[in-house]
Amino acid sequence: MKQVTSAGGVVFLGKKVLLLRKINGDWVLPKGKMEAGETSDQTAVREVFEETGIHAEISTFLGETAYQFKNMWSNHEVIDKNVFWYVMTARSTKLKPLREEGFVDAKFVDYFQINDYLKYQDELSIVHKGFQMLQEA
Repeated sequence: MKQVTSAGGVVFLGKKVLLLRKINGDWVLPKGKMEAGETSDQTAVREVFEETGIHAEISTFLGETAYQFKNMWSNHEVIDKNVFWYVMTARSTKLKPLREEGFVDAKFVDYFQINDYLKYQDELSIVHKGFQMLQEA
């Protein structure tokens, strides 16, 4: 089993959350693999920008999720993935989804509609936790 560490952001623009739509139709949060010498917060900022075109600033560490999946591109190898999440604030609004990684759309979705978009429970939970943290700040 291959171990992968990633980081990503729950990026807010007011009460809207930044989401990406994959070629298969799934909406997801921006995240990606840590590169050598990077910290998880550096990875989160870089991946948000690379995948969405959005400049974002970290507010706080949010938490970590872990899951397994089968990589369709490498003989269905099982990947054990850990993701470090950060609450982030968008500092730009021009969206540019990274098509080379299979993203066909990006948009800011009203927080109160997020359950209609995200289907992965770990990402839904982390968005709700991030929104709650912002409300308490």
